[in-house]
Formats: sequence, C-alpha cells, structure tokens
Amino acid sequence: MLDYQLHEWPNGIRLVYKQVPTTKIVHCGLILDIGSRDESESQQGIAHFWEHMAFRGTKKRKAYHILNGLESVGGELNAYTSKEKICFYASVLDRYFQKSVELLTDITFHATFPQKQIEKERTVILEEMAMYQDSPEDAIQDDFDNLIFKDHPLGRNILGNRQSVSNFQQSDFQKFIATNLQTEGVVFSCVGNLPFKKIVKVADKYLSQIIAGGSAPQRSNYSGYIPRDKKVKRVVTQTLCALGRTAYPIKHQDRLPFFALINLLGGPGMNSRLNLTLREKHGLVYAIDAQYAPYQDTGMLAIFFGTDPKMVNRSLKLVRKELSLLRDKPLGTLQLHRTKEQLVGQLAMAEEYNMNLMLMMGKSLLDLNHIQSLEDTIKQVRGITARKLQELAQEMLDPNDFSVLTFLPK
Repeated sequence: MLDYQLHEWPNGIRLVYKQVPTTKIVHCGLILDIGSRDESESQQGIAHFWEHMAFRGTKKRKAYHILNGLESVGGELNAYTSKEKICFYASVLDRYFQKSVELLTDITFHATFPQKQIEKERTVILEEMAMYQDSPEDAIQDDFDNLIFKDHPLGRNILGNRQSVSNFQQSDFQKFIATNLQTEGVVFSCVGNLPFKKIVKVADKYLSQIIAGGSAPQRSNYSGYIPRDKKVKRVVTQTLCALGRTAYPIKHQDRLPFFALINLLGGPGMNSRLNLTLREKHGLVYAIDAQYAPYQDTGMLAIFFGTDPKMVNRSLKLVRKELSLLRDKPLGTLQLHRTKEQLVGQLAMAEEYNMNLMLMMGKSLLDLNHIQSLEDTIKQVRGITARKLQELAQEMLDPNDFSVLTFLPK
C-alpha cells in the first residue's frame, strides 16, 4: 500500500503528498532538477546565485514582502542549492498553506532579478564564500570534490568563484533558466494534515498556470577517475584529512547495501568502526565520519577527520586497517544483525522529521521516478547479507584506489 499520493498537471509538474493527521504544520517545497553541475565554466555559481535572487524580487513582490510573507504568520521560508537540485521550501501552520504555495510559486517562476538587487546580493555571496574559506572543515570538503572530479562540473564549488560571481548580470540568470528549467523536472512535495483533495485544489490554482516546456539540462557524464594525492598548507592548528574515491550512482542496484557498509564504517553513530578505533580506543581525533553521496551518473565516498600533525600517519594507518578488516573478514551473524537494525532505526527516525521527509520525497520522485515506502526499504535492508557487504568492501574500499587531500598547518 502506498503511503503517499501523486498528481500531475498537463504542464508536466508533479505533486507528491503524504498526509500526517497528527501535525498542525504543513511542509511544502518546489524541487527543481537543476544544480551546479548544469553550469558552464563561465556560469560557475549561478545556480546558487539564482537561489538567492529568488528572494530579492518578483513581478508582484519586493524583497521585503517576500521575506515577511510567511515569517509574519510564524512560518519559515528557505532554499538550498546542491550539485543536482535547487529547492525552495516553506513550513507554515495548515491555515496558511495557500499563502505558502502562492509565495513559493511566485519566487520560483517569476523572479525578476533586479540589477540593484544583483549588486547587493553579489556582495552577500562573496562574503559567504569568504566565510567558507575561513572554515577549513568546510573548505576541505569543497576542495576534495575538486580533487575527485577534477575539471568536471561535479568538482566545482557550488558557490562558484569570485570572478564568475562578480560578473553575473540579469541576462545571465535569464539565459541559465531558459536553458535548464523544464516543467517536467519540477516536483511540488508536501507533508501535512490536510486532505489530498484540498492540497491538489490549492496547488492547482498556481502550478497549473505555469507554461509547459523548457529544456532538460544536458549533463555530461563523469568518467576517468584517477587517484590523486595533494597536500595544501593552510592556517590551521590540526592537520585535516580527506580520503575517498568515486562510488555508485543513485540508480545502482548496490546503492542501499553500500550505504549500509559506509554507515557501519563511519556513519553518525558513535559506535561506527572509525569512531571506535580512532577516537574511543586511541584518542586521536575529536570526530571522524564517512559519507556516501550518490549522483545521477556517479557518486563519491569520502572520509574526513582532523588530528594532531604528529598523529596523521598513525591515524591514516588505522583508517586503512579498518578498510582492510571489512575487505578481508565477513561480518559475523550478530554484527550483521546489529548493523542492519541500526540502519533501520536511523531510517525510521529520519522519516519522523516531516521536513526531511518532504524534501526526500520530492528528490526521490525526480531521481528515481518513484518513492519507496519505509516498509520496502526496511525489507531491502534486512535482506543484505554479510557476503554482499564484503564483496562491496573488496570492490570499493581498496586504499590504492583512494585519493587523499591533506590540509597542513603553515
């Protein structure tokens, strides 16, 4: 039985809804299948800049009216840009649902990009770039993307660079949107307590009026990964390390078991293998984690940690030892059971957070053309075998295939 409902308008925009009777809040968002990887070299940062400019004025609203529109009734309005998505979303009391849909539609499809506001927001984004550069924990993640994907658009910083951001004009935004925005690549996702018929009726008033068409982004697939080793001197006290490689794309049949493997290796639990070894047993790090990010045509596995400069080699040796253990020794029955139960619990708790659920549903519909129920996902997780995890570890966790980026203290 499906626990969500779908509706599609003639223009290709789709609606996905999950009813949660116990809440008074409606979370909704417009997710666009456009991201920083769809930029040309001269357009670096324009997707993220567009996200900012959507709040700076439309055909019927000035910036103040956009920012005050939902905040004045206790709601929240926000947005994000990733490598493959732009999302504008809101959370409001259910009685203001129509107000949120109208505002989201307005800023998504009717932004005017006033030149004075472009100049103002340009300064804001340049400050945002400086803030990230001043935070080495953030900077190493962006630089590691570039080390893995090199000159491919996936390796570029979502914020862009100072030169590109300094040059954007109104016509650049209009050209980027005309080239990349298609209505079939737009999903309106919603979680709330209202009846489905009301959700459709309200959304229809605004989204059905959007003109159909547009072009799908022409994404260049990534290939040709080569392991690289790079050392950079930064104003840091610790030595920061990032190591990893390319991984499975989002539609790969082994995506979920690989996610389970990386969760065991360095997931958010304090009992991850890397945390138990490097922090709890040896006291070498404050935090260490492993991340798996799947994309349309590829993916990335990355491990991040910081340690005393004198302890870098020892820390890297221990990381490689944990990778070897997963490759050489299959999980025992009890270990496997605990690994799967931990992941099941994490997935169930994530679904309890309605905002995350709303964003996940919209992204899943765009990426996979369906939304898998929690029950089906749990069934898949429980079907993972120790042999499968070992096979994935042998294929993907060979340190010889890893790139390493190190930030060294000046």
